[in-house]
Amino acid sequence: MRLLAFALLLALPATAQAYLDPSTGSLIISAIVGLLATIGLAVKTWWYKLKSLFRRKPRATEGGAPQSRPD
Repeated sequence: MRLLAFALLLALPATAQAYLDPSTGSLIISAIVGLLATIGLAVKTWWYKLKSLFRRKPRATEGGAPQSRPD
């Protein structure tokens, strides 16, 4: 019974006596912009990998070996 009462006391929210200065908003906005940029880069990378799976492979030359460029 004591454990249940302790758990209920921990679950109740306490009022926060905190001060958020004006630069906190800038910090939050830059964190959101960074998160969106990271997600965008990850989606772009996965999209190009997915597109490359469905691309046709180049044909080999008649000899069966790919041609090399002369130096």
